[in-house]
Amino acid sequence: MSSDPAPYAPRKILITGAAGFIACHVTRRLIKDYPDYKIVALDKLDYCSNLKNLATCRGSPNFKFVKGDIACADLVNHLLIAEDIDTIMHFAAQTHVDNSFGNSFEFTTNNIYGTHVLLEACKVTKKIKRFIHVSTDEVYGETDMETDIGNPEASQLLPTNPYSASKAGAEMLVMAYHRSYGLPIITTRGNNVYGPNQYPEKLIPKFILLALRGEHLPIHGDGSNVRSFLYCEDVAEAFDVILHKGAIGHVYNIGTRKERRVLDVAEDICKLYGLDPEKSINYVQDRPFNDHRYFLDDQKLKKLGWQESTPWEEGLKMTMEWYTKNPDWWDDVSAALHPHPRLSMIAQSNDDSWFSQKGLISDAKEAGKSDGSSGLKFLIYGKTGWIGGLLGKLCKDGDIAFEYGQGRLEDRKSILKDIKKVNPTHVFNAAGVTGRPNVDWCESHKVETIRTNVVGTLTLADVCKEHNLLMMNFATGCIFEYDQDHQEGSGIGFKEEDKPNFTGSFYSKTKAMVEELLREYENVCTLRVRMPISSDLSNPRNFITKITRYDKVVNIPNSMTVLDELLPISIEMAKRNCRGIWNFTNPGVVSHNEILEMHRDYIDPEFKWMNFDLEEQAKVIVAPRSNNELDGTKLKDEFPEMLSIKESILEYVFKPNKKT
Repeated sequence: MSSDPAPYAPRKILITGAAGFIACHVTRRLIKDYPDYKIVALDKLDYCSNLKNLATCRGSPNFKFVKGDIACADLVNHLLIAEDIDTIMHFAAQTHVDNSFGNSFEFTTNNIYGTHVLLEACKVTKKIKRFIHVSTDEVYGETDMETDIGNPEASQLLPTNPYSASKAGAEMLVMAYHRSYGLPIITTRGNNVYGPNQYPEKLIPKFILLALRGEHLPIHGDGSNVRSFLYCEDVAEAFDVILHKGAIGHVYNIGTRKERRVLDVAEDICKLYGLDPEKSINYVQDRPFNDHRYFLDDQKLKKLGWQESTPWEEGLKMTMEWYTKNPDWWDDVSAALHPHPRLSMIAQSNDDSWFSQKGLISDAKEAGKSDGSSGLKFLIYGKTGWIGGLLGKLCKDGDIAFEYGQGRLEDRKSILKDIKKVNPTHVFNAAGVTGRPNVDWCESHKVETIRTNVVGTLTLADVCKEHNLLMMNFATGCIFEYDQDHQEGSGIGFKEEDKPNFTGSFYSKTKAMVEELLREYENVCTLRVRMPISSDLSNPRNFITKITRYDKVVNIPNSMTVLDELLPISIEMAKRNCRGIWNFTNPGVVSHNEILEMHRDYIDPEFKWMNFDLEEQAKVIVAPRSNNELDGTKLKDEFPEMLSIKESILEYVFKPNKKT
């Protein structure tokens, strides 16, 4: 007797991005082979989608097309309920790596925020029995050229470009919703796909159309980069198998062990058209970073019964014949055929005439006034926040010219307006959602949290990159928790290169996600702040003020940030052009009880408190709290005069406020 579970049988499937390349082949297959399934195709018909891709489906009684954006929560919620959807196959995404270098914010909006909207709708409606999330082999990063072992599904995610980083970020959300809410998730990671209906920004259709036009085939770099290619119908069959036989919570690679250099692909297409490769191939500047190889272990999917069936030569010939018959499937694609296309990037960011028409250029004298004696000018976001307010005061005291940003971080045009108006030398981001009054708020306001903490922060980083500005980003160290390798009391702290391991609160999840994505921006300096403390003991956001007002406190040693000492250091770091990730805490750890003992000794000799453990604490909070030690070596080496956390609290907080 077979122990295999019965195949899953969906009733009503929502396919996002259905008018795109891979999804249209999956849609057509399901319509044809499963007439009892109802298919709802959702697509906003972006530049790379085409309703003609679904022309053969439109007469089918089990097919319905809806034009719309997955980022519209109202639409997604309505569709799940009105259409009684029980299965989602999520293909919708921005996927072209070249475009991600030009306008990465679009990738964040579509690939991360759009995925999050879908997941939240699934959580709220509680109707979904399968959610197939379509990712990419690029999330694994580059595979060693010498190895013959492909990346298995359990491999670490090491994305190297904005596109793959956004897909890895989306996978983090998918994983979190599976673990936190039990959503029935299956994730796929696929090699390159080729075949009919693919928009010609991609390698093979681009080369075919250029060959048809008698133009040169542009190769990035020397063409030695290796890729694995699967024919679209084989991939559609793979999704058929995963839909019906895939296990919830699992990841499946859709891959092939047959690899080809980009140069080999160009030469094969030249041969099909009778062209001389020596004369037809043109070598152009490489991408900013171009992974040399993606290689997958495909055994897990094969065990479900899938097998690649289309030989390369046969698939390439069928693809060539389709494009030869349908050269005008899309409108003008000349921009896509450029060696380095930037289809989603409107050339406005550096166009003074455009800004002038929109009223976004301020008078040059006005923009350059009050530079102060330092020659610096800071644009600070987070005016109403604690850290943002303190930064402004430090700038005034230090004769540094500054202005607060007026735009909302998620609104790209308003940020551009701020930068044109202020003309800063540096940008400080102290804006963000931390919760009102604490991080528990984020658990019930997830869209608002991700909009500011993820989308907003990435938008600002992207605009700063376009304008060659260093962005000082105040982040959090509350993305770690003590573990086997970093035990409480061991003195072994988490380093800057360590990956976050704490996902107890949604706030921390968004912060971990955006930190990972910001690694792709070399113009960003990320400062991991923890449990911030200041000499203002009347401020309710001060960690010391908080715990003195609690009925009970836990007693756990933690890394913390004394703002009076470290905020001036952040300004000095901007002057020194520091970049990358920094644990922005004083060296060492201090426990709750040690702080409260100082409070008793220096402020209130009658002060008393009670402790409780984490289990008791969990009964009075919504989201778990992060407890950890961060390794302060990197910051201490840069600023050796910095005090340890206990010394700093005494010198900057309790001694100036001493009452006893």
